[in-house]
Amino acid sequence: MRIVLVGPPGAGKGTQAQFIASELTIPRISTGDIFRYNVTHNTELGRKAREFMERGDLVPDEVTIAMVRDRLAEDDAQDGFLLDGFPRNVPQAETLKKMLAEWETRLTIVLELVVDEDEVVRRLSGRRTCRRCERVWHLLYDPPPRDGICGDCGGELFQRDDDSEDTVRHRLEVYQDQTAPLIAFYADEGILVGIDATGPVEDVTSRALATLRPYVR
Repeated sequence: MRIVLVGPPGAGKGTQAQFIASELTIPRISTGDIFRYNVTHNTELGRKAREFMERGDLVPDEVTIAMVRDRLAEDDAQDGFLLDGFPRNVPQAETLKKMLAEWETRLTIVLELVVDEDEVVRRLSGRRTCRRCERVWHLLYDPPPRDGICGDCGGELFQRDDDSEDTVRHRLEVYQDQTAPLIAFYADEGILVGIDATGPVEDVTSRALATLRPYVR
């Protein structure tokens, strides 16, 4: 199976990607992991990416795509993969389609994790991080035993800037601007399927696997 996983920040893509890939015995391929590998191993693409990152610029699509191409060409991805974080826009999706066509294959399904904006805000703005051990707690879903104090090490808890409500809502606006056309693109391709991503993690995983099961060969 060749899967692309899409969804807004806070939808649980990283968690679900790990569970789904493990269950289907296919590699989970995330752009974050690819970037870290190339930069850490000082590859030619990693050096190119670092130049932009050190200037605070976005890494151009062509560098990201080249990294993804190299990763998809590896042996473990020949019988299937799950892409998490790529493509992020329609040009990347079109390039991925052409890339796979060159290899005489195509995507099996694009799985969209559907969650409403208010739920995303609750999930992300409720997070609190320990300054000492970096354990993440949640005021609603995993509260610390004492307000403002980490239950593991006693360190002070704080809210990261990325988790403030205003920042979360801005991230959602950016996601909608960039990703709504991508979702429409895959809907037109006839391979987009959405699932409800609210509720316990294991319930979302069960819904995802039930949706994917008919596509397993």
